Amino acid sequence: MSVLVVGLSHQSAPVAMLERAAVTGDDLGKLLHAVNDSPHVAETAIVSTCNRVEVYTVVDKFHGGVSSISELLALHSGIPLDDLSRHLYVHYEDRAVQHAFSVACGMESMVIGEGQILGQIRAALRHAQDEGTIGRDLHDLLQRALRVGKRAHHETGIDQAGASLVSVGLDVAREHLGPLDRVNALVVGAGAMSGLAVATLARAGAREIVVANRTYDKAVRLAGDATAAGVAARAIDLADLHQELAAAELIVSCTGATGLVITRAQLEAAGATGHGRRRFFLDLALPHDIEPGVRDLPGAALAGLSELRTAEQAAQAIGPEAVEAVRTIVAAEVSTFLGAARAAAVAPTVVALRSKAADVVEAELARLTGRLPELDDKARKEISQTVRRVVDKLLHAPTVRVKELAAAPGGDTYADALRELFDLDPKAPEAVTRADIEGSGK
Repeated sequence: MSVLVVGLSHQSAPVAMLERAAVTGDDLGKLLHAVNDSPHVAETAIVSTCNRVEVYTVVDKFHGGVSSISELLALHSGIPLDDLSRHLYVHYEDRAVQHAFSVACGMESMVIGEGQILGQIRAALRHAQDEGTIGRDLHDLLQRALRVGKRAHHETGIDQAGASLVSVGLDVAREHLGPLDRVNALVVGAGAMSGLAVATLARAGAREIVVANRTYDKAVRLAGDATAAGVAARAIDLADLHQELAAAELIVSCTGATGLVITRAQLEAAGATGHGRRRFFLDLALPHDIEPGVRDLPGAALAGLSELRTAEQAAQAIGPEAVEAVRTIVAAEVSTFLGAARAAAVAPTVVALRSKAADVVEAELARLTGRLPELDDKARKEISQTVRRVVDKLLHAPTVRVKELAAAPGGDTYADALRELFDLDPKAPEAVTRADIEGSGK
């Protein structure tokens, strides 16, 4: 069984396709079970965010797994398979592990190094556990991916890219509005990016910052941070957003909404157009929060993620050293994970070999007892211990060595060699694995 990842992201597909492919709510559970029930698939987890949909599986056949998953993604998204396939990427075995670790570190995100992906992977893992579609292999992979992501953020400066992106966006706003001190700013959303925007605007000396969010308490906390920095700030419920659009000169939006949050019609209805005023809209969300047509309004300018930062620019902004440090961490962690997985894969064969040797010892000791019934208990015990020591010493070196060799690429061939050389029942290692998994679940 091998790990297979099939997905699409902002790097491989246009925003319109990502919006159609996004899987949420009940549909996510349905897709999980549909994939897991398909031929060749043993385990399934799905990471679905605003800029990626990735299906993580354990499969027994590569081509069969890819075909089944691709067809189900097309069915659930309503996108014709031929159109969807051109934008899908596939990672298998070692590359799948490398991809999972890179995603967890934020290296595959639109905002390089963003930490939100860790929560999204954790949610995917929890959902798969709740739905009963995940087993040991994917559980171990995703848990390790989370640890690798945390390590990368702790040991490098990769998480500074988000701050850099907000800073660049506000630099573009200055080009349109002039100095940001004394501007009326409206920040929509209360996540990490919105928090960076509020902090940056507070340092710039904005006249007032209004924070709008669906969860009012979170908006209150962000507004409180700005107030503590000496800037007038207040919080509003997202439902009251239209009341603030007319007064705001700088609107920054970054929510997790699947639809538009600010539209041209809303702005026109709120009287937030014309009057000789300049307005700048900064859209840090994907899918977009702000309707692209807003930029056609008199005096308005709009910048989104695609205008602000390419992957190369992000790498330059946070420093190539940080990016290279993360890549080094990922490479080392992949090597360690794969080595441990290969060594673990040979363990059931080693256990099966030792079990067969123990059965042979027991059979021969029983035969000896039958042939020499006059042996006293002391002699029988001494013979038994001697025979067991001989067998243990004979098996020690080859079983230790096969575990070491198995940690290298292609190490599974050594387990095959053991089974052939000692004529092990092919079902014996499977029985050991099954017993181990069932025992760990108690």
